[in-house]
Amino acid sequence: MNFSLILFFVVLFTGAMWALNRWVWAPRRDPERSDPWWVDYTAGLFPVFFVIFLLRSFVAEPFRIPSGSMLPTLLIGDLILVNKYEYGIRLPVIHKKIVDMGQPQRGDVVVFRYPPDPSLDYIKRLVGVPGDKVLWRAGSLSVNGKAVDLRADGEFFDADRLSYTKQYREKLSDREHLVLTEPGKPSFVHPMDSFKQKDLCRFDADSVECVVPQGHYFMMGDNRDNSLDSRFWGFVPEQNIVGRAFFIWMNFSDLKRIGRFY
Repeated sequence: MNFSLILFFVVLFTGAMWALNRWVWAPRRDPERSDPWWVDYTAGLFPVFFVIFLLRSFVAEPFRIPSGSMLPTLLIGDLILVNKYEYGIRLPVIHKKIVDMGQPQRGDVVVFRYPPDPSLDYIKRLVGVPGDKVLWRAGSLSVNGKAVDLRADGEFFDADRLSYTKQYREKLSDREHLVLTEPGKPSFVHPMDSFKQKDLCRFDADSVECVVPQGHYFMMGDNRDNSLDSRFWGFVPEQNIVGRAFFIWMNFSDLKRIGRFY
């Protein structure tokens, strides 16, 4: 369900009712009579829906984390906010960029429309920008021929599985974040049968290497062995980018998780 499109039509409908009430119905109505109930529930709600629509379209949009592909950074059930203007201002519904504000950077946690099915929103970490050569081999990541710094950082407790997993601190560009991976473990990446510009990737028994084309990005989940990402279905076009995730505003199971993340 495209909530943005539904909200857009709600704004159009309530806005039309508000305009009709202000300039057509209200002048003809007895001043001593209050607005009918149906006017209160349509025209009266227009300002509320309009403000919500503007905030979701141009400032920040809420999302819920549905899977564990971004563990340990994001947990299932985290409610997050996504910055909608950092990468440029886009027209709502049609997603056309009208003002360029900046470009996604390596290490950003990005929400985007899933290339094989743009009706779905995905969230992953950006590991490759246009022109990068990304190599994933045996639980380790390299960008442009240089291994990404990875060092052990204790264990992550998975409350759903009641188990501990080794976690590592990874450094992309100048930013650090935690990942779950198993260095030295064969990768066994099985790509989809076809995706756009698949010829820019090379797959073998224990690795996948891709050259990121212009206007596209390479995304991976922080839970490296349990994430369906660019290693399997290819690159994310720039026009599919929704925004940068930056803040957990609620987790009903753990209020301590509220705050910024990287």
